[in-house]
Amino acid sequence: MGLKCGIVGLPNVGKSTLFNAISSGKAESANFPFCTIEPNVGVITVPDARLTILEGLVHPDKVVPTFIEFVDIAGLVKGASKGEGLGNKFLANIREVDAIVHVIRCFEDDNIVHVDGRVDPVADKQVIDLELQLRDLESVQKRLQRLEKIAKSGDKEAKKEVAVLDRLQKHLESGLNVRSLDLIAEELIYIEALQLLTLKPVIYAANVDEDSLINGNDYVAELRDEISDEGAQIVIISAALEEQISELEDKSERTMFLEEYGLKESGLDKLIRASYDLLGLITYFTAGKQEVRAWTIKNGWKAPQAAGTIHTDFEKGFIRAEVIKLDDYQKYGSELACKEAGKMGVEGKDYLVKDGDIMHFRFNV
Repeated sequence: MGLKCGIVGLPNVGKSTLFNAISSGKAESANFPFCTIEPNVGVITVPDARLTILEGLVHPDKVVPTFIEFVDIAGLVKGASKGEGLGNKFLANIREVDAIVHVIRCFEDDNIVHVDGRVDPVADKQVIDLELQLRDLESVQKRLQRLEKIAKSGDKEAKKEVAVLDRLQKHLESGLNVRSLDLIAEELIYIEALQLLTLKPVIYAANVDEDSLINGNDYVAELRDEISDEGAQIVIISAALEEQISELEDKSERTMFLEEYGLKESGLDKLIRASYDLLGLITYFTAGKQEVRAWTIKNGWKAPQAAGTIHTDFEKGFIRAEVIKLDDYQKYGSELACKEAGKMGVEGKDYLVKDGDIMHFRFNV
């Protein structure tokens, strides 16, 4: 399963700089492909040291990592919910992403004019929140108008859905995002078709100057206070620095560059990791002479579901999964040696796949 994150933000917050760094980013080797599908979509491979380990053990013909798409969602200004600027396009694009990366300016620079003439991360966040809330409110109200007559006729399901929509309407009118509302699974089913924007999970990318990369600054602290009740993550980045990193093709050069700033990983790597955590994603691997490949699945998926990411026939005709842990693969050096040492687990339909599992599926259709 592919992961798609939409990058949003007001003008001059560093959103385009960050996206340009992503779009020009170099993969670690020829085995890690990078491409840009279209001008506003960057597809970049997910860095995973475990792939390198498996490559060294298996010596496959190719290595195929999993990937993540970053979509540069442009055009947001005040009034976007009413079609101002490129508001309609902006809001439509957000509906298509799995998560939102909200870039917020947390740096001073007299050469980069803020759209409102001041640096205020809390106010910037609230501008985008309001536009998304207004669009969601419009969607909820339209649905309510269609359902209320049906509910009055005695339709039980319509009554249940109206009750949920009433809660949503009041919540949004209070200036709150839908994701902060405690909804049970049944209620979420009722509103799934609405594709509500403020229900989508968010990562806040605090764009700072280089001196604030390690510990943040007062602007980051203000943003943390603002989102303290959201359960959201903040990733501190420097879009300008990411742009410099993206120009370095050699892995060792990139490592040395990061070390100069006291960093262990790039902001892009932190964003990818945060995205996986936010959406509850894990990775399992298949390893053979033809290829070593990473597969992204939801944490909590059982073996047949995981097999279905390779091909639907694998899930339909699932018989069993043969599972090796990476530590065992490293210790014994091959699949055959793991099997002979009793380190290959044979798992059935109820097996919960673990992050890092190396799997081989048996199926029959």
